[in-house]
Amino acid sequence: MAAFQMSEELVGILRQEGAAPALQTQVAQLFEDAREDVYRYLMTLGLTPSRAQDATQEVFLRLYAALKGGEEIENRRAWVFRVAHNWGLKVRASHASEHAFDADLESRLAAPEHSAEEDLIERERMRRFHHAVEGLSDQQKRCLFLRMEGLRYPEIGAAMGISASAVGEFLRRAMERLKKVRDE
Repeated sequence: MAAFQMSEELVGILRQEGAAPALQTQVAQLFEDAREDVYRYLMTLGLTPSRAQDATQEVFLRLYAALKGGEEIENRRAWVFRVAHNWGLKVRASHASEHAFDADLESRLAAPEHSAEEDLIERERMRRFHHAVEGLSDQQKRCLFLRMEGLRYPEIGAAMGISASAVGEFLRRAMERLKKVRDE
């Protein structure tokens, strides 16, 4: 992803800090593996692309600082998503006057490949789906987005500070609501 040219910058910061090679490699590897997932998750929280990029880098710098400070982090991926969640909400709140990314914008700008009728039907279907997602509780949305990023129930629970069974219940309710919209 061209938006993530910060990989070399992050590794450079780690080298300047004189990090142990093993710690540097671990954080850089997790950054490479999870940065796009974290970035997309931050976008779902309503951050603009540039703010989501900055927040993504901040999350991994915080991971490095925590590890360098001797903090024991059992599940680093879940920790990263929890910090991303909290930091993303803080960034979003500090820029509340700005508008969130408009998911419908892409569909309006896309070149038409179908008939006008097919486009109208698809737009209506997507409008209903987005409306249904907006109608989910915040916890249901967050669980759904983290699950879509590939996190397992215990990891989602750790990231959100809830139990894995609560994650399952939030996801079950979200899926029921989305299925009802699909079947209408």
